[in-house]
Amino acid sequence: MFQFKASVADVLVEIDQGTLLGEQLQTVTKDGLYYSFKGIPYAAPPVGKLRFKAPEPPIPWEGIRNATEHGSICTQYDLVLEQYIEGSENCLFLNVYTPDLKPEIPMPVMFFIHGGGYTSGSGNSDFYGPDFLVSHGIVLVTINYRLEVLGFLSINTKEVPGNAGVKDQVAALRWVQRNIAKFGGDPDKVTVFGESTGASSTGFHIVSPMSKGLFKRAILMSGVPLADISISFEPRRRAFVLGKQLGMEADDPDKLLEFLQHVNALNLTNTNPFLTSFEELSANPLKQSYFVPVVEKDFGQERFLIEDPLESLSNGRVNDVDVMIGFTNEEALISLIRFDDDVLKKFDRYPEMFVPRKIITTSTPAVSLRVSDMIRNHYFGKKEINEMSIREFLNYLNEAIFRHDVHRFIGRLPENTNTNKYLYQFSCVSERNLFGQLGSKFGLSGAAHLDDLLYIFHVKLFPFRIDTTKKSYKMIEQTCTLFTNFAKYGNPTPDSSLGVVWPKYDNTNEGYLDIATNLTTGNHLDAASLDFWKTVYEHAGLVF
Repeated sequence: MFQFKASVADVLVEIDQGTLLGEQLQTVTKDGLYYSFKGIPYAAPPVGKLRFKAPEPPIPWEGIRNATEHGSICTQYDLVLEQYIEGSENCLFLNVYTPDLKPEIPMPVMFFIHGGGYTSGSGNSDFYGPDFLVSHGIVLVTINYRLEVLGFLSINTKEVPGNAGVKDQVAALRWVQRNIAKFGGDPDKVTVFGESTGASSTGFHIVSPMSKGLFKRAILMSGVPLADISISFEPRRRAFVLGKQLGMEADDPDKLLEFLQHVNALNLTNTNPFLTSFEELSANPLKQSYFVPVVEKDFGQERFLIEDPLESLSNGRVNDVDVMIGFTNEEALISLIRFDDDVLKKFDRYPEMFVPRKIITTSTPAVSLRVSDMIRNHYFGKKEINEMSIREFLNYLNEAIFRHDVHRFIGRLPENTNTNKYLYQFSCVSERNLFGQLGSKFGLSGAAHLDDLLYIFHVKLFPFRIDTTKKSYKMIEQTCTLFTNFAKYGNPTPDSSLGVVWPKYDNTNEGYLDIATNLTTGNHLDAASLDFWKTVYEHAGLVF
């Protein structure tokens, strides 16, 4: 991508920590300009005695700080590349991209939280380039936050109650409130959005008292806090198992903390401290993560989660924000990225692998087996689970891991006149559907998990040629318009320019928009599937 300096010698912005030197860049389509400020620290380095703890305020600097390069990414095991990335514990940086530093009217802000199973990823522009979104008159903020053990260890003590990674996100949102006006952004019009576990994080912010007042709107792409991957199970016990796994067998939380604060950071990645034999047998990055947000015990600290998100939703204890939420039409095609026939053999041999984690962790084995029989019969009938039934297997993954939890979440959000709710299905298909193309081996196609991101971000990692005359670029423009309209107005279709009016969602009409080459509306998406999953939860004695 062609880069150049602004016509003036320097692009300087003064924030509460000091002065930043940014740069002005040309968009990838070469028809616009934007200002870029990268690697801005939003909290103190969480190292030494600050490891595992809530973030501290950022440290000011003297002189001018260069903001033309990204800061370090967080230490991690990259799930996509399947490799360890040393990164740094000093990784609490954010990036700001804006089309205008001094607009006549402050612009809406879109604050993006990356996914990656709470274990990998960053907000850097190799995957989350701002070119498409900033062309629509918004300020974009992307962030890093602590991951896996470093971000989500909970010893259930005052020192380490848990949730450091999502408290990092809160610290970044508070930084936005203090500073975003200096970049042309409106702190009263912040939209938090994320994909996968970034969307789950966004959902946690909707129910978190720490996040109240920090944002006005939220977009959840393919993830909610109710999903299997976001369910915490015995976090304190898991912390001690981790210590034993790393060579420290103790029952004293203070000794455990001291030990873990001195372990090499890279050794705290890809740890997988299983608590049960079933966890080890059923390990699946789509269904299970071991260090996730937790309900915090009250030690007098500022708590991110005070109760289970389902309880917050059921009792209407949520932040008063507009919500746009959805999924792709073939989420599960992403599972074919490392397709292994052994996975199908495990599901065929151990049917309880079909059962949602909430049921597995709260029900008896007898109940779990009866539920597994219900699920297997519903999706496979008498068929064996093998490559010949891959279509049925993907249908199960689509509905069980992604779709039904999204419906559960939006259906429990309060209905009032102050906020809007919108549901979507993303069905765009083009050469940009990098992960959807994995289905071609089985004669399948669609928009897989992650594919929708490629229509709102410029991904430098992938060799896509941007041709503004192609159908795929029309879909980029269309998708970005819907997302940025929501950030601007709380309504993705405030006028007729896209040829459709997206109906608001309520629990009677259950309206939705299908985002494809042509936009179409409908009602009661996945109705039959939802009826089935309600019976599954009822059979287990749980609230759907």
